[in-house]
Amino acid sequence: MTHPTGYSGAQIALHWIVALLVAGQYIFKDSIASAWDAIRQGTDYAFDPLIPAHVAGGGLILVFILWRLALRLTHGAPPPPENEPAPLKVLSHVAHWAFYVVLAIMSVSGALAWFADLTIAAQVHNIFKVVLLALVALHVLAIPFHRIVLKNNVMVRMLRPAR
Repeated sequence: MTHPTGYSGAQIALHWIVALLVAGQYIFKDSIASAWDAIRQGTDYAFDPLIPAHVAGGGLILVFILWRLALRLTHGAPPPPENEPAPLKVLSHVAHWAFYVVLAIMSVSGALAWFADLTIAAQVHNIFKVVLLALVALHVLAIPFHRIVLKNNVMVRMLRPAR
């Protein structure tokens, strides 16, 4: 795998599209959660466009993370900042790969719960929802840590494509 100086425009766009889709999944999850509860109780639920939007959003997230993973494997990713301590480099590497795995698990388990009516898949989905939130929190908290403590501007790599 190569180590470019920064991310490509496609990698950056996919990162932010997935971030927005994930945020939307959390913000607008109540409709699908209510529909799921109604299904479990054997009652009807009213159509809500946020239900198919949640399902489609999960599918799009899976497609976009697979695309981003393919780009990462072919284009590479920039190396961590030189002043980053070795344990943080390992944590960063693990966390970034964990995003791919957790987002894929979330997408697949959500689809299996909804389309195959698998309660265990819904439970997995709910467990990994918390794992994903923890990863997002770690990811976001890394920004001020890099800027203030390590005094580097690593976030710029996800704002401007490498030339």
